Amino acid sequence: MSDQIFVTAEATPNPQTMSFRFSKVLLDRSLPFENAAEANISPLAAKLFGFPWTSHVLLGESFVSVTKQDWVDWDVLAEPLKGLIQEHLNSGAPLLIENLPVEDEISADDTPIVRQIKDIIAREIKPVVALDGGDVAFVQFEKGVLALRFKGACSGCASQEVTLKDGIEVRLKESIPEIKEVISV
Repeated sequence: MSDQIFVTAEATPNPQTMSFRFSKVLLDRSLPFENAAEANISPLAAKLFGFPWTSHVLLGESFVSVTKQDWVDWDVLAEPLKGLIQEHLNSGAPLLIENLPVEDEISADDTPIVRQIKDIIAREIKPVVALDGGDVAFVQFEKGVLALRFKGACSGCASQEVTLKDGIEVRLKESIPEIKEVISV
């Protein structure tokens, strides 16, 4: 069946987080869920929070990242979870039951610098961070300091500071000299 969606499990730089990649793009944004109450708009995220070891879920355009508690191993979880996700996707059940606004979408109220920052984040940074099962979102730009929020596998990852300073900050400063520092909040 050509419409069938296949799922593969991939380790991420964060040992507590596994990324489950879809064979198709299913969303136009990433949505983080920190707990079961937040997951009420996503039947898949709600299913994942039905397991007591789930601590965070990030739905991406073509993946879902699941962060687990320390007391359970991926050796036990990865294959059954991959099957559960693939079954959900192929059942026709929706990923989201509400249409939400995109969190860091460019708006008419944004300054030209903020528009440029958001554009570079959307086109260049988000796709690279998504490869490791994570996401990054614009929070604010004030007095030369750009604040970003890491989500999914990137949240709490040991490589987060290197990604932030040696990757994201370097790239953004190349294009936007007004940026003096990039921080994570």
